[in-house]
Parts: sequence; structure tokens; C-alpha cells
Amino acid sequence: MTKPFNSRVLLIYTGGTIGMNRNPVTGTLEPFDFRHLISHVPEIGQFDIDISACCFNPPIDSSDMTPEHWTRLVEIISAHYEDCDGFVVLHGTDTMAYTASALSYLLENLGKPVIFTGSQLPVGQLRTDGRENLITSIEIAAARDAQGHALVPEVGIYFNGRLLRGNRTTKQSADEFNAFESFNYPHLADAGVNIVYHRERMLQPDLSRSMTPHFKLDSRVVIFSLFPGVNETLIRHILANPQLKAIVMRTFGSGNAPRQPWLLEALKEGAEQGKVVVNISQCLQGQVEMGRYDTGFHLQEARVVCGYDGTVESAVTKLMYLMGRYDDPDRVRLEMTRSLRGEITLCE
Repeated sequence: MTKPFNSRVLLIYTGGTIGMNRNPVTGTLEPFDFRHLISHVPEIGQFDIDISACCFNPPIDSSDMTPEHWTRLVEIISAHYEDCDGFVVLHGTDTMAYTASALSYLLENLGKPVIFTGSQLPVGQLRTDGRENLITSIEIAAARDAQGHALVPEVGIYFNGRLLRGNRTTKQSADEFNAFESFNYPHLADAGVNIVYHRERMLQPDLSRSMTPHFKLDSRVVIFSLFPGVNETLIRHILANPQLKAIVMRTFGSGNAPRQPWLLEALKEGAEQGKVVVNISQCLQGQVEMGRYDTGFHLQEARVVCGYDGTVESAVTKLMYLMGRYDDPDRVRLEMTRSLRGEITLCE
């Protein structure tokens, strides 16, 4: 049984299409005042929920999102954590999966909902998906069980009738309303006539401990994809950069890479220099199994870390979080093989 009544929810508007207006002269989308967004969704007033709001000033396009903005979100949530039962973050879709992943790591032992949402069309347009996304996100953020515990005690992304784990999610479409999917983890909730919560899939926080916010991130990480004909000189140049601390390497299939001696040698040299390399598949569905084929098995000799079924967005932000906490690359490698916030499925 859910109890949304008398819950307190904080809306945090960072920017994005949901809060934009179309310029009648140029036809381009421009941000407008947060109060106008609320005026386009009068249904919010029907909730018996105490809703407050704050806004990034100025609002930003999600393409401009940075780790500094992520820590700002953590500061806002931690400052209001004791006063609110849930949070809804309005965010542009392009980097929403990165931000949701980052906050899942930065908000340790989270016991309340932090629901990200947005829209493909501005909320003021006739066919917008923004109204339903916003209304349902608020209801999810306020939902509690008979004991007063949050039904969704984790970071999620709500879009087009589906609540997804934030650090499992990838943007799959720039044009369709079902913009996001968690290919390797089932939905946390499905919204139809009723909202069906799959509580057995939720994270279970330790309610005897408080939520611990983290604010330090190290962004000295890059992503590169392997492809037939990948250039040795360029790869060696990337790995030799003294500022680089970690790489998310997107490999083929179940974690396979070309059996070129120079590639294995370059990766070994990078590991000896303290660089952490994580193996993430280019496939949207499935997982890395580095012992399945010889083309993946040899990467283990170079101390490449298995990324299992994690997303690129999650791997990047997890590395930033871990490198912000630990100076020892071996400790980072170890923590990358652990499921910290339900971001990977560990092999039996």
C-alpha cells in the first residue's frame, strides 16, 4: 500500500527540454522560468503532497553538464534530505544517464527516491510527454509503504511509463518517447492505470545508517571504442598521457579485442603506470565474459578489469567516484569488480 499523502517532495530543475519554450522568431528552444513550467502542469495542484522547488540559475543544457553540477545536486539533496521524503530532478535527456549514474554512487546508502525525468517535447507543447513524466515522477518520489518507508529507495529514471535503475540506463532514442531503457536489468516499476512497484528488484538500504554524501570526483578518464583497423600510434598516445588515470574500453561482443601483440603490450604498460582499464561491451545487451573466448581471455594478462553487464555511463561515473576516493589503482580495480549500487550483475 502506498501513502503519497503528506509526503514532501523537492523538485530540482537543472534545465532541459521539459522546461523550454520555442522562440517564435528563430524556432529554437530556449529555457524559460521554472514557474512557467509548473503553470503548464496544473494537475500538480491535485496532489496532497507538499511540493517545493529549486532551480539551477541559469538552467543548463544537459550537453553542458559537468561533475561540478553533479556535486551541486548532491549538495542540494543532502541539504534537504531530512526535510523531504523524495526528490525529482528535471534534466535534459542527452546526459541524464550519466548524471543519474553519478548520483547513485555519490549518495551512499540512499534511503529515499531520487527520480530523474524530462521530456522529448517541451511541456508547453500540445503533444508533450513532459506532463505525464513529471506527474508520475512526483507520485513515485512521494510513495511510501504502510511503515512510512520509501517504495523506491534509490536513484531512478522515469520515462514513458517505466521506472529504471539510474546506473543501468542508457538513452536509446532521440526521437521516440521511450527514450531510455535498462537493457540488462528489469524495470523497477511500470506505470499504467496503476503504478506497479517491483520491490524485489529494488536496492535495500541499511535503515540503521544515515545517507552519506560524497563530493569528490576525478574526471581523468576517457572512453575509446575498438574497431577493425584501430591505430597503434593513437592508442599508445592515449595510454602514454601522464594525466590519464582510467579508460573505459568498449570491446566487441562479450568483451573481445584484437589479438594484436602491440595492443596487449600497450595495455600492460598502461597498467604498470597505474592506469585502470575497464572492459565494457559495445553491445547494449549482454555482458562481458573475458574467459569465454581467447580474444577476451588475453586481456586479463594486461590487468584489464571486467565490466560485466554495466553501461558505459555507469562505468565512467563509477571510475570518477572511486578515483576521487582512492589513490591506489589496485583498490579502484577491486571496487570496479564489486556491485556497489546494483550497477552490475556479478557472475556466479
